[in-house]
Amino acid sequence: MFLKLILILFLFCNSSFAKIIEEIIEVPVSVSNSNFTNNPKFEQKITVTIWRDDAIKKAPYLLFSHGRAGTDQERGKFGRSSEKRNSEYFVSKGFTVILPTRIGYGVSGGPDADYSGACGNKNYLEARKVAIDQSKQVLNHVFDFSYIDRTKGIVVGQSVGGFTTIGLSAENIPGLKGAINFAGGDGGDPIKSAEKPCGDYLIKDTFAKYGASNKVPTLWLYSVNDKFWGEQLPKDWFAAFQKAGGKGQFISLPAYKEDGHSIFRGDLNAWKNDFEKFIKEIGF
Repeated sequence: MFLKLILILFLFCNSSFAKIIEEIIEVPVSVSNSNFTNNPKFEQKITVTIWRDDAIKKAPYLLFSHGRAGTDQERGKFGRSSEKRNSEYFVSKGFTVILPTRIGYGVSGGPDADYSGACGNKNYLEARKVAIDQSKQVLNHVFDFSYIDRTKGIVVGQSVGGFTTIGLSAENIPGLKGAINFAGGDGGDPIKSAEKPCGDYLIKDTFAKYGASNKVPTLWLYSVNDKFWGEQLPKDWFAAFQKAGGKGQFISLPAYKEDGHSIFRGDLNAWKNDFEKFIKEIGF
């Protein structure tokens, strides 16, 4: 009888302790991209997904930046940035997770505002500014929500979103404590030009510019068999970031299937210990 009572109490407490909620909102954003010679300004609403634990009255924020789909058709089919499995994991670590679907993707629609130029004439700094500005505007919007603690948070991103995340680490964002870059870069094509992205030296220069203005610790996570960048280029990019003054740590993750570029989604166990160690080091 005693054991049965304990089990009933445990189940009752467990069921009422937490409920993960998924919310979908729209946020107006305004950005510009000089890579477009005609009509370089974009103003529209974008879709933002929020995952949170309704048992926590006020939680630190985690803004997640998604990657880039290579063609108009793929961007149209992108859907909505949600990352359900990993978002639920981030919520379990105490965060409210904010996932913008940028201009030009899926449910947000609109032109390809992320465009960085032709392969032989890339302007990565300008293209990343478009994503950085959207991220900042989304944060400014949600910081007024009662359940978000604007005094403490992190930014996380994958692929082009990882590149964006390092750019965000150089911005004056309220409460930002750290940035985590999964497989960050741009201009890659694992089919036609495996491990040789367009203008890799320009990517290096852009990371160096972020390093010169970097304001928070960063964590860089790249699989050794990433077919977009290869194993060496990300290390060169990190070295340039660090040499310019950036604070960070680079970790080589194990190979994942045929292309480790997707290890963020594909193998949480490959990186969660590094993630948890990092957020503990920066005060979470």
